[in-house]
Amino acid sequence: MPLFHLAISVTNLDESRAFYGGLLGCVEGRSTDSWVDYNFFGHQLTLHLGTPFKAEKTGLVDGVKVPIPHFGAILDMPVWRKLADHLTKVGVDFVLPPCNRFEGKPGEQCTMFFHDPSGNPIEIKGVTAMNEVFET
Repeated sequence: MPLFHLAISVTNLDESRAFYGGLLGCVEGRSTDSWVDYNFFGHQLTLHLGTPFKAEKTGLVDGVKVPIPHFGAILDMPVWRKLADHLTKVGVDFVLPPCNRFEGKPGEQCTMFFHDPSGNPIEIKGVTAMNEVFET
């Protein structure tokens, strides 16, 4: 499967390193004084110093308003549960705490939303079968 690349703005590289590398466990790649690459769950995420996009809770998904724009990853359920437990244990301030949505329907998934230190919204989904991600 092809890799995805996303470049976003952050306000502080040291805080971002602590968050993406320390808290989320992403492996750091190349960097300069103004940007840093991460292996974000198998995809390339580049953090550049700058002004992050403004995000607002305008997306309505399964009856819940979520921040738009946002980005994230889709993980196998055991990996998702481990990350959700870790983030809950360390006291992450969730926009939407770990939960299940579309229960019993095609595309059933677990999800959680939170912000990075620069305010970028992140959604991490968990699925039991990757081949069901696009089911309707």
